[in-house]
Amino acid sequence: MGKIAFLFAGQGAQYSGMGSSLYEYSAAAKALYGTAESIRPHTIEQSFSGTDEELKRTENTQPCLYLVDLAAARALDEAGIRADAVAGFSLGEVAALAYAGVYSDSDGFRIVCTRGQLMQNASDAADTAMCAVIKLDADTVAAAAAEFEQLYAVNYNCPGQTVVSGLRSSMPDFAAKIKTLGGRCIPLAVSAAFHSPFMNDASAQFGTELSAYDFAAPQIPVYANLTAVPYEADSIADTLQKQMCSPVRWQETIERMIAEGFTDFIEVGAGKTLSGLVKKISADVRVYNVDSADTLTETIKAVNELC
Repeated sequence: MGKIAFLFAGQGAQYSGMGSSLYEYSAAAKALYGTAESIRPHTIEQSFSGTDEELKRTENTQPCLYLVDLAAARALDEAGIRADAVAGFSLGEVAALAYAGVYSDSDGFRIVCTRGQLMQNASDAADTAMCAVIKLDADTVAAAAAEFEQLYAVNYNCPGQTVVSGLRSSMPDFAAKIKTLGGRCIPLAVSAAFHSPFMNDASAQFGTELSAYDFAAPQIPVYANLTAVPYEADSIADTLQKQMCSPVRWQETIERMIAEGFTDFIEVGAGKTLSGLVKKISADVRVYNVDSADTLTETIKAVNELC
């Protein structure tokens, strides 16, 4: 068995009830949720019983997803399965940094609450949206987006899948253009134009907020969305700030990790989106996901059988 990477899920994968079985199954998960509840009351209820509309709001999505991401990772730790490195997709990077010891779980929760609120404010200030474009290469998608008012290619997910972010009013004509090119647009369950210039003001404010925290050097490599290489200890706040308004280089990140010896990828957090992306990037690695007590026990069994 080669090296293990944990991949922390991002926004759009949320669903009501996420994390509830982990909360019941794992002492570490329960303690994490308890700490979060003392900081942001009613977060447990929101995570386990919130409506789809409530959980779609960025100010709610991000704290709730941070918890299920980190709860899954801590539950794996309890079972003796630890990551050799981590990466997180967008907000998942906040949880990945907590797992790597850059800041405490509680400080990470405070940071993600601030991040979610700032991004919600940016969402409320403009009518924006995001869509995933499939069946076309990234260069074609980026060139097509550039033809429309304030549309940007922002997430380079895997071969044949690129996410576009920007003005909602530009999306119908963009989707029609993509169809003529042989592709298809899939709307995403998010409430703002993330990783685009629409987040510039929020990113600047986030940088100011981050100055209140102390950051330790990562105990394990944390591959950054911004650069597709591990965080450097002297630029953590700057990298995390810029991530908010910059593209996510996910395909490049996974390809680099594979080249550096990672053979087993465990998606931690809601859904299986990242698992699907990794499988499209490479057929030569093993992929698992943990978002519940059932998938946790399945993954523990599968990984232990390889050891």
